[in-house]
Amino acid sequence: MLVILDTLTAVAAVLPANINISPNDSGLPGIGALRTVVGAVMTIGLILSVLALIVSAVVWGFGSNSSNPHLASRGKVGVLISCGAAIITGASVTLINFFWNVGQTVS
Repeated sequence: MLVILDTLTAVAAVLPANINISPNDSGLPGIGALRTVVGAVMTIGLILSVLALIVSAVVWGFGSNSSNPHLASRGKVGVLISCGAAIITGASVTLINFFWNVGQTVS
């Protein structure tokens, strides 16, 4: 009987406990500064997306007016990529929150 009790105690120690961990805003020093840096990087990303859109539109127009289909198609691709980059940059916080919430429902 003692062997069975020791075995059950060992098995209970191996089984995972119900762990509940959530993000901690005050766990590490510098979290506020990190948020500021991430916000600044998002701003730089949006500014660079606008710059890429302007340059790509100029390349597209130049390629169309000079009868250069390769240059025009590269400009079109650049316009689409810059718009996609702006969408992803602007929606990054929402996307991360969405997937965080999806991850919290997994059990």
